[in-house]
Amino acid sequence: MKPVLDTSPNPSAPASFPSADLLRILEEKDRSLEEKDRLLVQQQALLKEREALIAEQQKLLRLMEEQLRLARLRKFGARSEKLPFQGELFDEAELEVSLEDVEQALAEAEAEPKKPRKRRTKADGFDENLPRIQVRLTLDEDEKAGANKTFFSKVKEELDIVPAQARVIEYWQEKAVFDTPEGESTVKAAARPIHPLGKCLASVQLLAWILVAKYADALPLYRLEGILKRHGGQISRTTMANWIIRLDDVFKPLINLLREQQLDGDYLQADETRLQVLKESGKSAQSDKWMWVIRGGPPDRPAVLFEYDPSRSEEVPLRLL
Repeated sequence: MKPVLDTSPNPSAPASFPSADLLRILEEKDRSLEEKDRLLVQQQALLKEREALIAEQQKLLRLMEEQLRLARLRKFGARSEKLPFQGELFDEAELEVSLEDVEQALAEAEAEPKKPRKRRTKADGFDENLPRIQVRLTLDEDEKAGANKTFFSKVKEELDIVPAQARVIEYWQEKAVFDTPEGESTVKAAARPIHPLGKCLASVQLLAWILVAKYADALPLYRLEGILKRHGGQISRTTMANWIIRLDDVFKPLINLLREQQLDGDYLQADETRLQVLKESGKSAQSDKWMWVIRGGPPDRPAVLFEYDPSRSEEVPLRLL
């Protein structure tokens, strides 16, 4: 009988298992996949952090651009009381602090985490020539009972300011009566102090305050009128304007001295700016007039003078320079 070859699987035969090398390869692949998954998660987290950082930087840049826009508008924009950002003038303190915080946050965002930049602070301080008042904080008798000695140490300094106040100066003039041999009487009065405007309602200190407030602090006369009214002084802006105009003759010698000082320098700087003036003789209110500014003099004592002229012809710089 011819033998038959049986090719069917034998369930009783032992099963074949992977070798140790194959198992090791499979384990390494599993670890590699886990490592790749972990690195992928870390990469996604880093991408999210970078996106958040970029978004924060863009936000800070937009805020800085807005701060720069407002600063340019305040400096170069039209001087109108109806500007769209007029209300933000009341938030000046908050804007200054916010700007400093933005600068710090922007610096920290651009810097490496391991090397944080030092926060820049504004230099605040006091003038050494300011008068000083000492406030002594003392211990009571029970607190210093039994002490060998006591002493004071300075622990704090504060800048103080005396608020403005209005007062009335009364001048009482002493007068003496003399009898003459002729039987008549003569009166001799004490000399009165010289006033730059003669008979004037304002003291010299008030005139100086008005000039500084208007031309150095850029306060219009109607605001000065309100300030004086709060302090009990009823002075109209028309009266203050007349005082300023009359002071032009008083300051002529000083202005001439400053111009001589300018001409003693090696060079002069000059520029003219358009402005409109109402009720100019021979010109309409819409026509251009000019304010000339000249700066010069010795380097350690420069002088700056402003002079108005309705013309821009060559005669004006020839006269001023």
